[in-house]
Amino acid sequence: MTLSNSLADLHLDDSIQLELSNGILRLWLNRPESRNAMSLAMVKAIQQVFTAIQDDQSIRAVVIRGKGGHFCAGGDIKDMSQLCGEAMNIGSNQPYVDFNRQFGAMLEQVDQAPQTVVAVLEGVVLGGGFGLVCVSDVALSLANAKLGLPETGLGIIPAQIAPFVVKRIGLTQARRLALLGNRFDGHAALQYGVIHEVVEHEAALELSLSLVIKQIKRTAPHASRVTKALLHQTLTEPLKTLLDDAAQHFADAVSSSEGIEGTLAFVQKRDPNWMDEEK
Repeated sequence: MTLSNSLADLHLDDSIQLELSNGILRLWLNRPESRNAMSLAMVKAIQQVFTAIQDDQSIRAVVIRGKGGHFCAGGDIKDMSQLCGEAMNIGSNQPYVDFNRQFGAMLEQVDQAPQTVVAVLEGVVLGGGFGLVCVSDVALSLANAKLGLPETGLGIIPAQIAPFVVKRIGLTQARRLALLGNRFDGHAALQYGVIHEVVEHEAALELSLSLVIKQIKRTAPHASRVTKALLHQTLTEPLKTLLDDAAQHFADAVSSSEGIEGTLAFVQKRDPNWMDEEK
């Protein structure tokens, strides 16, 4: 499948697979033999992709899911074993620090991506995989998926994941899930606010995804990017500054070609031209 110019020159290993069609990039976690556990190579590959598409407005959304019936089982134990050897050789825990922090940088990059990020959940969704869900814009899940933060039961901590989990579901729920390490299904994930929709079988999951993609394509490309950035700013900017900036963004949007076309399409009761471009 032909990739956009922003992706064509990437040299990725086979830990992920990419499929691009009509502005939708499907990013497959591709280590089914380990239930798509996240290796350092996978983390770096995901970062490469999101760096490459940062300014590519032809890519409207990124759909992340796992090969082999599982989303992601968390961090790769083999990588951790290798890090143990490196730490012993140099007499320092710095290799653990570097590995863990790079995973957090990847989560932050996905979180801030201008594209709409959709996570599609099946099988196990644990640890790092759970963190990846928490930085998605839309999350869909099978009812029998198994989600959780098992770190404390393994004698480690959800170090880079924790801030994103708290932002996603609030401190009260995050404390219980992280400190007890319970696993839960898609219905509970919906109740906690981790995901947005739960379905009972594969066919329903595919249908739900297709409807989400259709809705994404109905939104104006630039307006969608600006809106996502604005939503992130609500967590960090003082209210007055935020509202001042938002007013300017609104004025820019109304007077833009997208704003003019969207208003005209509404009055004329037709689809806006960016939907024609996506067909």
